Amino acid sequence: MREQEGGGGNGGREGRQELPPQSPEEQARAICLRLLTGMPRTRRQLADALEKRGIPEEVAQEVLSRYEEVGLIDDAAFAGAWVESRHRGRGLARRALARELRTKGVHTTLVQEALEQLDSEQEEQTARELVERKLRSTRGLERDKRLRRLAGMLARKGYPEGMALRVVRRALEREGEDADDLGYPGA
Repeated sequence: MREQEGGGGNGGREGRQELPPQSPEEQARAICLRLLTGMPRTRRQLADALEKRGIPEEVAQEVLSRYEEVGLIDDAAFAGAWVESRHRGRGLARRALARELRTKGVHTTLVQEALEQLDSEQEEQTARELVERKLRSTRGLERDKRLRRLAGMLARKGYPEGMALRVVRRALEREGEDADDLGYPGA
């Protein structure tokens, strides 16, 4: 009985071993497909990964161009989805989103096009929602400290100073704080 449970030696493992791709083109395609399986990537992210793995640049460019042709790489779609996701999920403003997209290698024109889906009104509404959520945790603190914490939170998410101060000031006023006495003229 034990012999049957053991399954007779290697149990077919030999047939399942994969040989590594031989040519640089095959290696480049395998690397790109593996990286694209987890999540969308920009052309530059993939180019950097190929360079890091020693794929010759001309081979990398050929494979990346082919993947763009068939739609596996689409920096414009990537940028649009990134803006939508990070604005809704993390509350990031246009400035922070632009910085993130540039670090991922998205061309400036595509960054601007993706950011056009966010208008100032939508961005300010998100800022108000962020402040409302954080406002509760600042109750009991002195006014200036509340203002600094709330405006600082918005600044870290890329909101312009003027908008951040205006949103925080209005939120504090609605809560009954005297926002005119916060020491920030023009807020």
